[in-house]
Amino acid sequence: MPDLSFEQMLEESLKTIHNGEVVEGTVIDVKEDEIILNIGYKADGIITRSEYTNEPNVDLRTLVQVNDKMEAKVLKVNDGDGQVLLTYKRLAAEKGNKRLEEAFNTQEVLKAPVVQVLSGGLSVVVDEARVFIPASLVSDTYEKNLEKYAGQEIEFVITEFNPRRRRIIGDRKQLLVAKKAEMQKALFERIAVGDVVEGVVKNVTDFGAFIDLGGADGLLHISEMSWGHVENPKKVFKVGDKLEVLIKDINGDKIALSLKFEDQNPWLTASEKYAVGNVVEGKVARMTDFGAFVELEPGVDALLHVSQISHDHVDKPADILSVGQVISAKVVDFNGEDKKISLSMKALEAAPVQEAPVYDEEEAPVEE
Repeated sequence: MPDLSFEQMLEESLKTIHNGEVVEGTVIDVKEDEIILNIGYKADGIITRSEYTNEPNVDLRTLVQVNDKMEAKVLKVNDGDGQVLLTYKRLAAEKGNKRLEEAFNTQEVLKAPVVQVLSGGLSVVVDEARVFIPASLVSDTYEKNLEKYAGQEIEFVITEFNPRRRRIIGDRKQLLVAKKAEMQKALFERIAVGDVVEGVVKNVTDFGAFIDLGGADGLLHISEMSWGHVENPKKVFKVGDKLEVLIKDINGDKIALSLKFEDQNPWLTASEKYAVGNVVEGKVARMTDFGAFVELEPGVDALLHVSQISHDHVDKPADILSVGQVISAKVVDFNGEDKKISLSMKALEAAPVQEAPVYDEEEAPVEE
């Protein structure tokens, strides 16, 4: 056997590599746009920025340090300059695909950051492998603007795995639906009619407000918002308001709510405050041809009949009064059972003096 030179002996002591092989190396130098690895081969391995990350302008010196251990995949044994071209990104993606395949088979719940908001959905990355979540599977409600998810970590499951066709689909919606069903069940197990619970205003309409009770929504109808009259719910509530509400009724999965707490019912003390003979002050709330309804306090209205407005003849209340006007009147009738109160303004006025008739001498009555 011929003697080998030192260079030949060194070369034979070094391993051989081939394209596609996974190698492990130690970082011996890091530049802004490339990493140099000692992979135990006669030539060093090079990982360019584009083969390390998808970030286009990142400085690799902020991500990798000298003496770091790394695994990479061989792209070319000789890149033309005598160096080995490696990829870290593609190897990580392959490992990520295996991770996603396992999650697909077991329906494991994954958590990953949203790296891109697309017109049709969200793109998330799991171990350098991309997953697409269509807009229809992002939430259990319609999402007009997906931008709020940018950079967020979200949970999802893999519902389709086909890396050859580059179709790896995630679903967040089913997790939200399942969670809400669980919360709804727990909510209905703990609430009952008559309970006072806390909720958050979710939506306000012309006829009422929907309150999120943490598992299900309840309807606070406009007629249950106050003991008084509410003309426009949107002027009273806004989305996000926190409320303590009364469970008025539960019918299947429908919950009726109220803010009319019985201990705050103004009619509980009305018999004393509005006893017959009391002089009260109120605001004209609405008018009809036969009289005006006066709000004495929220939830307590009284009728001022047209005949009780003045000692003078009044054709219509609108000839004398206007909506919103504050008036003083005397209570002339109180019916607590039917919640009816009658007022009189003219009872506070002095009755007009009846003047004696004046006769001419010829017309004067003759005393017998």
